Amino acid sequence: MPYEIHEGELGRGLPCYELGQGDPLVVLRWFGPHHANPRGMERRVELSVMRPLAGHFRVCAVTRAPGMAMGTTMAQIAADHAQALKERFGGPVDVLGMSSGGSLALQLAADHPDAVRSLVVAGAAYTLPERTRLVQRRYTEAVAAGRRGAHLQAPLTGRTPLGQALQGAVMWLADPLMRPANPTDMLRFAQAEDPFDVGDRLAGLRAPTLVIGGERDLAYSPELFRQTAGRIPGGRLIIYPRTGHLGTFRHRRFAPSPRSPGECGRDGPGGRAHAVGDQR
Repeated sequence: MPYEIHEGELGRGLPCYELGQGDPLVVLRWFGPHHANPRGMERRVELSVMRPLAGHFRVCAVTRAPGMAMGTTMAQIAADHAQALKERFGGPVDVLGMSSGGSLALQLAADHPDAVRSLVVAGAAYTLPERTRLVQRRYTEAVAAGRRGAHLQAPLTGRTPLGQALQGAVMWLADPLMRPANPTDMLRFAQAEDPFDVGDRLAGLRAPTLVIGGERDLAYSPELFRQTAGRIPGGRLIIYPRTGHLGTFRHRRFAPSPRSPGECGRDGPGGRAHAVGDQR
């Protein structure tokens, strides 16, 4: 079903776009090369995930503000989001964080519990595994220095040495087409996420929380997803079998077909945002 898309800012300089109808679902977008609303192929890929969600909610997809300063922390980024959400919605909202957006969503729920009504963390956990942290650091530093860097992400996309070599070669060739004109924001956010760890604060989360992960996610691990959900009071977990990192967001159960409002929430611990990740 086609949806009209409205673009603008959430507030505090945070780019966002909206589509769908119903209760608001704030989607904190995954790691990307630009702190701007997506364009071109990036937009087409992202909308393939957002449109099914728009069958349930008024989706508000938000990214980090451009012009991120050196030394910016995840806590500061979360504070900007909390203020923008308060100004826009006037109260707590359902939040879905995907990949790096999931890191931010957990920081937001920990630091600003009054901003989050219910929480879905997809393809993310309370901290970055060391391999993921190292890959992200090498990639963003290479691109920021003007070098090819896309191929450095191959350890998170190929399951075998041969697969990594083949995908790395393709990404090396495609790098000039993928490189942002100004990589500074991407680098600054990676530097903010690098030390991210809210593991010791999960026990204090108040929002009903659902963690969703893929069994074959190379950026995280099923065990890390289990630990994240297990440390949150009442936290729930869904692991999609035979599913990788990006496949999590496209899984047929991630955004099920629209149902009545009462049905949308029954598979989650609370809040209709838990129509995301439906287990049936």
